[in-house]
Amino acid sequence: MMSLPEDVIDSALFAQLESGDEAAWQAFISLYERRMYAYLYRLEGHAEDALDLTQEVFYRAWRSIRTFRVGERALPWLYQIARNTQIEKHRRKQLGRFSLEEAQDEVGFEVVSTSRSPVQEAESAQTQDRVQRALMQLAPEYREAVVLRFVEDLPYDDIARIQGVALGTAKSRVYRAKEQLSSLLTSLSDIH
Repeated sequence: MMSLPEDVIDSALFAQLESGDEAAWQAFISLYERRMYAYLYRLEGHAEDALDLTQEVFYRAWRSIRTFRVGERALPWLYQIARNTQIEKHRRKQLGRFSLEEAQDEVGFEVVSTSRSPVQEAESAQTQDRVQRALMQLAPEYREAVVLRFVEDLPYDDIARIQGVALGTAKSRVYRAKEQLSSLLTSLSDIH
């Protein structure tokens, strides 16, 4: 028998959330707030904006819990709310830094040691700057697709649902984003 994903909301939890059970909501928020914050930070680039948006996401989830379908996964639903919230409140400002340390496993960058020399720290900062500059040059839908796939580790069908596109379009965006990111990182490393 195949087990259900951990983020499936069953009818008992849904009933608690729908009734406004404060303890259930606190537990629900504590399960997902870090992921929502990290996602929004990568899209928005500013810690305070990401924190504000994260709070807004859970407020909107609370207000729209009746639209959730029992037995569905919570994460794609929350990512969709987060995406819509970010789009609505987007402030047309430049993105901040992309955290390599936080995403090293997902995107394939490897840090050899946690205690690095000043030279290694400088090289790491340069790499972070290159990655962030490259990410900033991607179209927003490509940047979001690559973050959802390689940082948030979502399957393509969830990416398609979150972005409101066909599965083939989601796969194409991830592929094109990877190709563009690779090209941009190569050109940025040639400059320095």
